[in-house]
Formats: sequence, C-alpha cells, structure tokens
Amino acid sequence: MKKTLANIYILIIMLFLYLPIIALIVLSFNESKSMAVFTRFSLKWYEELFQSELMMRALINTFSIAIISALIATVVGTLAVLGMNSMRTKSQNALMAFNNIPLLNADIVTGIALMLFMLILKIPRGYGTILFSHATFCIPYVILSVKPRVNKRTDKLYEAALDLGATGKYAFRKVVLPELWPGIMSGFMLSFTMSVDDFIITYFTRGAGINTIATLIYSQVKVGIRPSLFALSTIIFIVALVVLVIINIRQSKADKDNKMAFNL
Repeated sequence: MKKTLANIYILIIMLFLYLPIIALIVLSFNESKSMAVFTRFSLKWYEELFQSELMMRALINTFSIAIISALIATVVGTLAVLGMNSMRTKSQNALMAFNNIPLLNADIVTGIALMLFMLILKIPRGYGTILFSHATFCIPYVILSVKPRVNKRTDKLYEAALDLGATGKYAFRKVVLPELWPGIMSGFMLSFTMSVDDFIITYFTRGAGINTIATLIYSQVKVGIRPSLFALSTIIFIVALVVLVIINIRQSKADKDNKMAFNL
C-alpha cells in the first residue's frame, strides 16, 4: 500500500512538472495562434522563428554571453580557490563567508547595484556590461563547486609529483588539474545554466536594443506572446534533454567499466 501511494505521489509530481512542457511542445506545432484549440499540425512557427532576426539575435546573445561568462567565471573562480588554498584556515573561512553573500542575496539587489556602478562610472550599457555582470555573479558558484575538490590529498599528490622530479607546471597540469576537473566542469555548467536562466540582472544591465531570450519574452508578454517562442522553448528543451541523456549514458558506461576493472 505504501509503495502504491509513493508511486502515485511521484506520478503526480512528474505530471505537475512536465504537463506544462508537453502542452508547450504541442502548441508549438499548432497552426493557429490559439492556445485553446488545436487546428492542425504545422511547422509554421518554427519557420517564423528562424526567419525572425529579433529572435535569432536574442538567441545568439543569450548563448554567447552564457558560454563566455561561464568560461571567465570558471577561470577566475578556479584561480581564486587555488589562491585561497595557500591561506590560513580562518582567512579561507572568512573569504568563503563573503563568497556566500551573493548566493544568498536577492538578484534584484545585485542587478540594481551593478546598474548603479555602471552609471557612476558612466559605462554605456550593452553586450559588454551584460557579459561582465553575468561573469561577476557566476564566480561564487564556481568557487563553491571547486573548493571541495581542493584538500590535503591534492596538496600531497602535488608535493609527491615535485619530489619525483616533475616541474610545477607539469605537476599542476597532470596531477592537480585532473583532481579539480569534476568541480571545474560542475562550476562551468552551473554558471552556464544560471546565465541562460537570468532575467533580473540582465534587465538592469542591458542597453537599448540588446535582448536575451528572457528579456525578449518579457517584452513580448506586454503585447502577446507569439507561438514562435513556444517553438524556441521546445528546441531548447529537446537539446537539453538530448545532452542530459548522452551525459547519463556516458556516465553509466564509465561506472560499468570502473566496476569491471575493480572486479578484475
């Protein structure tokens, strides 16, 4: 009985999460603009999506900013963690406390603060200011992801490599970096996701004529959302789903290979 109730509960949660997405996907293939009546199957809105310069520019802005800002945040955050590792424990704890403040802070406070900072310095807002802002608020996430990977084991492996004759650069590249790599990749993916998903900070730091997917959707809500945005959302969802499936398959295969090697 308990197992049946648990399965029903999980099913309700899954339906609550995915029914809206399924409805969105169905409506993206509806020839009519109506969200209440499905007339017939059509790729009309996908054609409009790829022919719309405004949407394509917003799409390019969104993912180029996400990739570049995630790369910047990953490099800066990783270097910050390596620098913190050479400090005393009290200093590390103090820096981590300061690092956690932006994570707990409301996005609107960060967005307004960055906007005021740019206005005070008279920096014209545009693509560059969005990129700077996204890299800034992503750095704490990278630090939080990489910091647990740096421990005494990492230091001992690095020292052992030096004792065996390796140079500092070689030991870092072949010993330390592989130890940090899972945390670095987690920080990069988290930063990328946060950047793509962000609206508030982008809204306060963007200039006139610069749009990401989030700000474009917000501006179109006022006049009525076109189904071409349903098509865009469907494409993003399918791409994310495919990437997730590939990663899970590769991870399962790697775990299976490791298990076989351990048994041997």
